[in-house]
Amino acid sequence: MTAKIPRTVAGWDSILASLKLAWRAGGWPLFKALLSKNTCKSCALGMGGQQGGLRDEQGRFPQVCKKSFFAQASDMQAEIPLEFFERHAVATLRTWTPLQLEHAGRLTRPLLLTPDRQHYRAISWEEALDLAVDRLRAASPERTFFYASGRSSNEAGFLLQLLARNFGTNNVNNCSFYCHQASGVGLTESLGTSTATVQLDDLDQSDLIFLMGANPASNHPRFMRNLLDVRRRGGKVIVVNPARERGLENFSVPSEVRSLLFGSEIASTYVQPHIGGDRAFMKGVAKALFNMDEHKPGVIDASFIEEHTEGFEIYKRFVTAASWPEIESESGVSRDQMESVAGQYARANNVVFAWAMGITHHAHGVDNVQSIVNLSLLRGMLGRRYAGLLPLRGHSNVQGIGTVGVTPQLKKEFLDNLESLYGIKLPAQKGLDTLACVESAGAGLFDFAWNLGGNLFGSNPDSKFAEAALGKIGFTLYMNTTLNQTHFQGRGQTTLVLPVQARDEEPEPTTQESMFSYVRLSEGGPARYAGPRSEVRIIAEVARRVLKESAIPWAELAATRNIRQVIGRVVKGMQKISDIDVSREEFHIEGRILHEPKFSTASGKARFKVSEKTVHKMEAEPNHHFLMMTVRSEGQFNTVVYENFDKFRGVDCRNVVLMNPADITALGWRDNDTVTVKNRTGTLAGQKLVAYPIRSRNIMMYYPEANVLVPRTHDLQSRTPAFKSIAVQVEKEN
Repeated sequence: MTAKIPRTVAGWDSILASLKLAWRAGGWPLFKALLSKNTCKSCALGMGGQQGGLRDEQGRFPQVCKKSFFAQASDMQAEIPLEFFERHAVATLRTWTPLQLEHAGRLTRPLLLTPDRQHYRAISWEEALDLAVDRLRAASPERTFFYASGRSSNEAGFLLQLLARNFGTNNVNNCSFYCHQASGVGLTESLGTSTATVQLDDLDQSDLIFLMGANPASNHPRFMRNLLDVRRRGGKVIVVNPARERGLENFSVPSEVRSLLFGSEIASTYVQPHIGGDRAFMKGVAKALFNMDEHKPGVIDASFIEEHTEGFEIYKRFVTAASWPEIESESGVSRDQMESVAGQYARANNVVFAWAMGITHHAHGVDNVQSIVNLSLLRGMLGRRYAGLLPLRGHSNVQGIGTVGVTPQLKKEFLDNLESLYGIKLPAQKGLDTLACVESAGAGLFDFAWNLGGNLFGSNPDSKFAEAALGKIGFTLYMNTTLNQTHFQGRGQTTLVLPVQARDEEPEPTTQESMFSYVRLSEGGPARYAGPRSEVRIIAEVARRVLKESAIPWAELAATRNIRQVIGRVVKGMQKISDIDVSREEFHIEGRILHEPKFSTASGKARFKVSEKTVHKMEAEPNHHFLMMTVRSEGQFNTVVYENFDKFRGVDCRNVVLMNPADITALGWRDNDTVTVKNRTGTLAGQKLVAYPIRSRNIMMYYPEANVLVPRTHDLQSRTPAFKSIAVQVEKEN
């Protein structure tokens, strides 16, 4: 199989695909749903809310992408018929692909799977709630955990963590631990904040954007318009990615006529480091800046560093002591290219650094993030307008879920406020993060697990271990809109699946937070099906019945407005959420956007951070060994697969190994050869070789299918698994 990479991507193809999705969903009903005052169900770039559907935080129209159509069309599928589960045993459904499960339809009835049965069976809501209540009551707090995805609302997330802590456990975590937790930890240590330092408006005046370890053409398509605008203003976009992605070279923005017709150049400079070589690359850029500053003082912002930072001298010695051959070997980037990038950075006035999981999904993910922070501090690109840091978050409310407390340990002020409000004492010790919960499940330490959305099995490294571990949990509760792998390969000994309403079906308004720390209000809407229920009302009902002696008024908290009033009182910076349903005033969370050099660290200064960790060097590996990174396709979102083909890469299936053409030739192989990929963690056979412009000695495979090869190696500081730096062996099959 040869990748048939198009000249430009998106454009008319995305428009036609979106129209087909709309037609499949009934035409106008889908457009009406997208135009409603509900936030987008896709990425956290943010769209919708009170400015109306298809509008971003600045009110620009139309702001929509094919992924928005995918997500909306999924919620408008026909319901799964009752006989579906009578026909298909769990043993059969566990072999279905993520695509097949997603397209099976909407969940509309509570489903129960007990150890004595091979099929899920539909049960009544009364039986389902009684069972959930009984099993939670029977469990001791230390043998439970609670997990939430970024699909849910702030209100549902807050209520779930409040239930868990009042029950007696801090084993509360979310999907961020498997994506951007390294960003949160790294930023907090360096700056005292865990989120983006810029707002959307800042991008309008930036003249250079570093795009590192990210592929927004596939994963955050509307961000491509911001990159296009930078280039149109005469600015630059420096892409740092081991693979040369066509969408980052030339992209047709559907909402912009000239771009739609002719395509738009995105990257002004494209750097291809080794997988895991980003930190060394940034060290090289910093070394070049120091060299430039010796001949032209002012390249380094000495006054900013003196007044607003600490740790600079240690960092400078760390960088200048490194030799160029060492940096080139570790990064895979030439000195000339690093010096060229440094020169472009030195000439820019307003610089934004944006990154995603190509930076965080490493055993040194926090170090990667802090290397970015260090570069920004060198030139004073923090604490002012039009410059700063932007982690490109995944799901539409993943940041909000963390803000409202779905974490293993609440901040002291949050905890104190909560205890004071209700006159209660909550557990203070740190609970288990997501990976620790799964590993503890593998040790047989859990009797009860509550999953608010998500696909916990599909998002886990080491798929074989994850299935066995999750299977040891006594009782597992899932709340979802559609089927996914976790219902079959991540099921507990007894599993209950509760069908829930989508964001635009909620009976009351809910809120979500974008990656720019902007809180939006979704109005909800009419129910599409009779069976699914509101997430908030389900959680409140279980809490009311389990925690009868609690001082918390659970019945009152079945109303989302009452939850927001509590959030406004206990969560720092969220005061405006208390009456957002009345004021309709959406807002940036206070203290997040850094337009002044005031940092929430103990000293009030930003910190240069240095790590001496070594990284994997490809040159030392034998011929058939590669570093592999897992990636997502244009036709998927997180673990949800909407299409098997990937038009942006010119690939028509997902069982592929994307490899440098020179590596294929050197091994005496050919495009379309069948290979097996293996390591100590697992084996994946029957994969097709596809020639692709990726750095030599590096390969790409699709997530979540390749998770069977991903070890539980993780960043020690953030506990983020290393999904993008996996040593593997590739062997040709006969």
